[in-house]
Amino acid sequence: MLREHKAPFAWAPSRALLASIRAYQQRRGSHNPLSLLLQKWAVLRHRFWSVITGADIPITSQIAGGLLLPHANGVVIHPDAKIGPNCLIFQQVTIGTRGSGAAPQIGGHVDIGAGAKILGPIRIGNHVVIGANAVVLVDVPDNCMAVGVPAVVKPRPCQED
Repeated sequence: MLREHKAPFAWAPSRALLASIRAYQQRRGSHNPLSLLLQKWAVLRHRFWSVITGADIPITSQIAGGLLLPHANGVVIHPDAKIGPNCLIFQQVTIGTRGSGAAPQIGGHVDIGAGAKILGPIRIGNHVVIGANAVVLVDVPDNCMAVGVPAVVKPRPCQED
């Protein structure tokens, strides 16, 4: 979660939103009066930063550490979606269901381009790239990319060091 920390006095609304989610989840389930007060404070912070960022990320989201949201504007994440570690999500991304059903499961080190939609009970593997404005309706295996509407899954090109 080191990537989520911000420098003091820096304007980073998306990081503040994630910090409020982490603070709530850290104190959830405790019956200590101080923890209950801090939990309510985290809920208020979450509501404030949700309005500022324009993001709809539930406070009970299952998000592993290291998530980066450079521009959280318009990001919508289903409450049951699972997001792995060290992911990168750009603006206007929707991670949700098609009608009723299960939410997507996203692996680690996934980059999701601006405006992408990941819908339905699908699994996105590790080290995957989702192109901007892609509509992903099928599973994407590890080390692949998904581009287009509807998304076509292709192997990622080899990267030279």
